Amino acid sequence: MAICSAGARLVDATEKLKPLSGRVTEIQADLATREGVQQLWDEVLSLGRPVDIACINAGVGVGSLFAETDLDAELNMVYLNCAGTVQLAKYLVQHMLARKAGRILFTSSIAAEMVAPREAVYAATKAFGLSFGHSLRYELRDTEVSVTALQPGPTDTDFFHRAGMDNTEVGSTGKTESQPDDVAHQGIEALLAGKDHVYAASAKTKVEGMLANVTPGGVKGAMHEKTARPKAS
Repeated sequence: MAICSAGARLVDATEKLKPLSGRVTEIQADLATREGVQQLWDEVLSLGRPVDIACINAGVGVGSLFAETDLDAELNMVYLNCAGTVQLAKYLVQHMLARKAGRILFTSSIAAEMVAPREAVYAATKAFGLSFGHSLRYELRDTEVSVTALQPGPTDTDFFHRAGMDNTEVGSTGKTESQPDDVAHQGIEALLAGKDHVYAASAKTKVEGMLANVTPGGVKGAMHEKTARPKAS
């Protein structure tokens, strides 16, 4: 197994995975850059082993009103969540097609199907990933390569802290609806079963996903705004 991150948590993640998978290769690379994605792929190939399963999970968020957010932070998010995903997927799909086998998991979000004030650009990047995943799956329908989209709701990680959303309902109590182990487990189960996508992991997220295409945009926007705006001090 190979895992990649640009952050300090890579070492800790490696130690947690070793008892489960034996050999774990750490790759320190910034996937928000073209050079970083290339570095990851080159190091994966250097291991001399075929890639059977790939989980494209790297992503960040930026919270607050679009008029007030930092442009550089949002452009970095667009590159990581969108361009980096395309670049890595290109390498993976060509590799897997040549081998006539492989499975790819894209981490999207329930936000991909929502109207998401205060996370407008983030939700748009996740909508991009979801559409890309669905379209790629159709292109590969007659091959031995499958694509699955994972759509979690708020999950108890440091995502909202890094997005500057600690002082929001979703960034404090809301994220505890789903635990990362449950999200990962349901995502991998769907991947191995060859499903097109899965809403994970809370019952609320699954219901929201099922209703996403029949709920008016104004209602979805109001619901999201309530959880994403800063709490009154």
